[in-house]
Amino acid sequence: MAMALAQEQERPLDALAYLECLLALAGFAVLSFVDPPYGRHSSPSSGPRVPARTAWAVQELPSLAVPLYECARASPERLRSAPNRVLLAMFLAHYTQRSLIFPFLIRGGKPTPLYSCVIAFFFCAYNGYLQSRYLSQYAVYADDWVTDPRFLIGECPQLQTPPHSNHRGLFEYVTAANYFGEIVEWGGYALASWSLQGGAFALFTFCVLLPIAKKHHQWYLEKFEDYPKFRKILIPFLF
Repeated sequence: MAMALAQEQERPLDALAYLECLLALAGFAVLSFVDPPYGRHSSPSSGPRVPARTAWAVQELPSLAVPLYECARASPERLRSAPNRVLLAMFLAHYTQRSLIFPFLIRGGKPTPLYSCVIAFFFCAYNGYLQSRYLSQYAVYADDWVTDPRFLIGECPQLQTPPHSNHRGLFEYVTAANYFGEIVEWGGYALASWSLQGGAFALFTFCVLLPIAKKHHQWYLEKFEDYPKFRKILIPFLF
């Protein structure tokens, strides 16, 4: 009876994960035809703008604040589970750096259109709730999940791909090395969590960053005649 009740309560969270998958596909479709509303692709007609540091901190903060709130009211049983704690810790560590440290390392970033910042803010709140609610209330793992190959392989990208590292070596092979790192990182998180919620976020990351990476690559080819023709867009040696 208790298991049936838990599954019933989890269904709305699964619905939110499927909705994120639909948002991923919609984002891919839109960004394939429309320039991303920030950085080198933004235009003066983008409306009011927010300083880069402020925009980054504000839009990313819900991905930290919402999970912290969910952890504060988490199921004690879930927090006693080592896999749940480790996965939550990885998510929180990423967004601690992303929202509280990285913005203050930005030097000379271009202002971000206000509407872009607002969209990112609400998505981060949405996804932060989705991931942390699942791990803090519903996710059930065997005690030895932390030794499962899926967890170990998935954990490696999380540990080896610090947020916004410069990926200097990879830029020799791909234009969007930072995006490649982001995709690998959240793909690893999805593998480690082995969940619909983690998979939805990995899909969203891929679908949104792929068309932006293509536009970045095309911009460099048009801007610089000597831009290396062997350099791929996103995935070393492949694409």
